[in-house]
Amino acid sequence: MPENTIKFTKMHGLGNDFILLDAKELENRNLNYEELAQKMCDRNFGIGADGLIIVNPADINSKADTAWRIFNSDGSEPQMCGNGIRCFAKYVHEKRIIDKNKFTVSTLAGIITPEILDNGEIKVDMSKPILEVSKVPVLIEGLDCVIACPIEIEGREFEITTVSMGNPHCIIFTDEDSFALAREFGSKIEKHPMFPEKTNVEFVQILSRNNIKIDVWERGCGITKACGTGACASVVAAIFNELTDNVVQVELPGGSLTIEWDMSKPDSSVFMTGKSEFICKGEYYLQ
Repeated sequence: MPENTIKFTKMHGLGNDFILLDAKELENRNLNYEELAQKMCDRNFGIGADGLIIVNPADINSKADTAWRIFNSDGSEPQMCGNGIRCFAKYVHEKRIIDKNKFTVSTLAGIITPEILDNGEIKVDMSKPILEVSKVPVLIEGLDCVIACPIEIEGREFEITTVSMGNPHCIIFTDEDSFALAREFGSKIEKHPMFPEKTNVEFVQILSRNNIKIDVWERGCGITKACGTGACASVVAAIFNELTDNVVQVELPGGSLTIEWDMSKPDSSVFMTGKSEFICKGEYYLQ
């Protein structure tokens, strides 16, 4: 392969799309992943994607079977991405990098466990949700966690619930047009001073005890077709606010996910089940 090209695979999880690169094929290339993500993810001058995923071998000191790094289209590196981890899991399984259906992945959010199901969907143990304000994190005084707490944005008051799934989320339940709210207020809430690491923002409509609809403003990406960690965080928030049961179908612009969480069990993980698909592969010319 010429020195000025790299091989890539493009995948999506419910329309949330990613470029995947195998780190073994990038040895001695001295690439800056932050800059590369911005260039490759550009939808006019690059391949176009919401994020860049680097498929890494497991660190020798890690207990995980494999590892990854993920970068948003703006070059920032989030701790976790639910749709991305399903794409990653399908990639390493079908490429025979991992030879078992259930395995562990080292991420900045800790060890995550995907499982390839018989129907081809991927079920992921997304670990325990975090609500403590210092760990989300949220800068707010006098509260251990933020549940239905009022916040004012440009004269408009919202009730927010904050949850971390390894990355921060601000969830707002609404009866209004959730997409219009995400488009108008998503960026403003993402960058609000109370979120020192910025935040993902989910506007959620409750359709029934087992069905919700979400529009997402993703930190570092903007409006996206889907957000797996956002779906998990939204269900956790809905359960805490007594709006849904423990198993919820989450409708996103790009498709649906099944999210399960049993709040009654101490240290219970959130489980996310959904699809991921290959789109194309090719060679990218470095500039």
